[in-house]
Amino acid sequence: MIPASRIAEWLYTFRGNWLFGPPRSRRENSVMTSPSAPSLTVYELRQYSQNPGMRDALIELFEAQFIESQDCVGSYVLGQFRDLANPNRFVWIRGFTDMGARTRALDAFYTSPRWLAHRPAANATIADHTDVLLLRPAGPRLGFRFDPRRRPPPEAVEKPGGLLVATIAHLGAPPTPDVVAAALGIAHDGRGICLARLVTEPTPNGYPRLQIREDANVTVALAAYSGRESYETAVAETPAATPPGVACMERLLLVPTRRSYLRYKGDPT
Repeated sequence: MIPASRIAEWLYTFRGNWLFGPPRSRRENSVMTSPSAPSLTVYELRQYSQNPGMRDALIELFEAQFIESQDCVGSYVLGQFRDLANPNRFVWIRGFTDMGARTRALDAFYTSPRWLAHRPAANATIADHTDVLLLRPAGPRLGFRFDPRRRPPPEAVEKPGGLLVATIAHLGAPPTPDVVAAALGIAHDGRGICLARLVTEPTPNGYPRLQIREDANVTVALAAYSGRESYETAVAETPAATPPGVACMERLLLVPTRRSYLRYKGDPT
């Protein structure tokens, strides 16, 4: 939560960067623009309920078969995670350059020989795959910085990746700039490294074969911590409060898997 003394400063900065308002010269994406580092404007936050004891089996299959095969059709895999609070939940994030590209990429991947060959094994591990949030950056420079060349390669060994925390604020009001700024401010604790600030993408799902949460009206803030202790210290130092416009909140405590691009990489300063 942002200290009361800095609320005005935060709102001023956020509204200056708001998606609908900034001058044209400031409408730049936060990622590199080379072919190897695409500019992503649409994301999926996917939470899978796994059959008991099957999460690691899916992670092993996913990291061997479903990362580069999605990248090559324009469905970029940013991160894979074990939910720290639920041993039967697998969470992952992917991104697309725009909504049209999302439709084309999903159709290409889910009709590909790679997916069709491994679909039975993957689906056998999953109890439910419909908890999906379709998201976009809350403003310029608020999306993920992504360069797949920095993702751990297939032969990478397991290394600590810290803890990623996804703070999901379910809004009880229209997502105006002030409501969104207040909701995203919940996750600003001064300790975690901000990875992205996202809001619901309102464009209709262009690939209805894959369900999303059509009723979602959320903000999602993702931050990386060196570990659970660092996160819990931040929580202890941050006053608990729910700002106006937020109906309820949830937090996902996510441990990056062996090949996850998104992970704690140290304090950039």
